[in-house]
Amino acid sequence: MTASRRTGTTDWHTSARRCRHVTTIVALALMATACSDEAPDAGPSTGSLDTPSSDGGGEITVPDGFEVSVLADGFEGPTQIADGGDGSLVVAQLNGGESDASGQVLRVPIADPDERVVLFDNLAKPTGVVQVGDEVWVMEQRRLSRGPTTGAELIVEQDDLPFNGRSEGTLSIDPDERVLYDTSGSIDGTEAAAGSGALWAIESGGEPQRIASGFKHAYARTYDADGTLWETEVSDGSYDGEPAPDELVGVAAGDDFGWPQCIGDGTPVELYGGTAERCESAPPSHALFEPGATPTSVAVAPWDPDVLLVALWNQGEVVAIDRTATELPVEPTTFLTGIDNPQHLLVLGDRLLLTDFSGGSILEISATG
Repeated sequence: MTASRRTGTTDWHTSARRCRHVTTIVALALMATACSDEAPDAGPSTGSLDTPSSDGGGEITVPDGFEVSVLADGFEGPTQIADGGDGSLVVAQLNGGESDASGQVLRVPIADPDERVVLFDNLAKPTGVVQVGDEVWVMEQRRLSRGPTTGAELIVEQDDLPFNGRSEGTLSIDPDERVLYDTSGSIDGTEAAAGSGALWAIESGGEPQRIASGFKHAYARTYDADGTLWETEVSDGSYDGEPAPDELVGVAAGDDFGWPQCIGDGTPVELYGGTAERCESAPPSHALFEPGATPTSVAVAPWDPDVLLVALWNQGEVVAIDRTATELPVEPTTFLTGIDNPQHLLVLGDRLLLTDFSGGSILEISATG
């Protein structure tokens, strides 16, 4: 069944080309090619779920050998979810319009999701949340704060952060339990504005340290079992009159990905003084996505450590990518369809959780084999 599509109206709106659904995936590690310009053609799936969506209904499909269910619903624009420990989730939601400053962070017991409590409210577009020890960190539109896991007042760590006019994306935790965050890119002349377009690490009460630079919007990230940091790049905008593809990249400390002089897999932007020499020094794209696809999350598949799953917000699907591939960029394979705006992926043990932004729910995907 073909998933419905809707152009987003929040932090990541643009239209995206549709991809043909995969009729079957024998083994995700094989990463069969799945995209074309043809009309969607979805085959049978043992893991399907009829669920309400923003336009009145649809069917969520996953490959044979997987199943999907609703873990919790009744949210309003859920963005990032994090492991809250003790059998709970910490959930950020817009709780209104993009500019309403009515956002919330909730604690949601997994065993009884209706017993959720509000930890923090009246937030300006919260897109990021993580729990580190006895603190919850929250990324609002351009402000990073932390507060106790029981709720109360937030302590502002970073305010008036440079950004792209929309948001700073999600939060992550590195192996040293530092919080990773992005300052999304804006342009000053032919360069990234001071402090923007970078990935940072910070500890409670400490000073931020720059990890990497040269991004338009390094929206989301994860670590694999080998310690490699994977980052999604939202490259919205026009460059020399053409839109740029979105990306998945591997990141090492000190990397410079070249934006705005370079976009995509090392393509120079003449308008901003980009050259082939400049862009050849940038790390390669591990995978490319259609312009406007908007990758808002990446996670290692709990059933296969060699597979990365990426949520494409505007394309309404989750795709699978072989992280071990050496011929780059890798062609993504469709894994899940049928959600207007899949937002954030979280691995809990052998389960994968996914926030459905438009449907206001948290879904659970698991392997049945």
